[in-house]
Amino acid sequence: MELKRWKKLSTEIKFSNFWWSYRVDKYLLPDGKEGEYHYAFTNGSAFVIPVKEDGKILMVKQYRYLNDRFSIEFPGGGVKKENNHDAEARKELIEETGFDGDMEYAGMYNPYNGVTNEICKVYIARNLKPSSAYKKDDSEEFELLEFLPSEIEKMIVNNEIYDGMTLASWALVKHKFNI
Repeated sequence: MELKRWKKLSTEIKFSNFWWSYRVDKYLLPDGKEGEYHYAFTNGSAFVIPVKEDGKILMVKQYRYLNDRFSIEFPGGGVKKENNHDAEARKELIEETGFDGDMEYAGMYNPYNGVTNEICKVYIARNLKPSSAYKKDDSEEFELLEFLPSEIEKMIVNNEIYDGMTLASWALVKHKFNI
């Protein structure tokens, strides 16, 4: 059986903020039935795996309000309207670590494709150098950490790293590191 696409009939924005909007689409199924699809619309996100000359990988520890927990993550964030994935990746790297570097695109994924249209692009940053453009976001506070790839693997197994976007980003790139 050949799969068929649905036809979008309309989109209504129910709520919008700086990072995402809550939307409701009306659609038509291939069999002619109509329906509604509720979802979070974003401009995407970008995550960066910053690698130091000694092979250690920079990660950030930060407080996550919704789970009232601290989380160890790769630098990253949502693509703002004025940026694209490449520009956002560099901005997040500098903002969260204070470093800039040579960026290599590593892959992409959708973190929750039944609920959001978000596409997260993942980059590896090498040849890191302190950035004069470093400026911290007011609502974010980070502790900068360094780990060997084998240590990251152990922290994932022990649930010390539990952020889904960090886990997915690592799954895309870990084959590039000696573990």
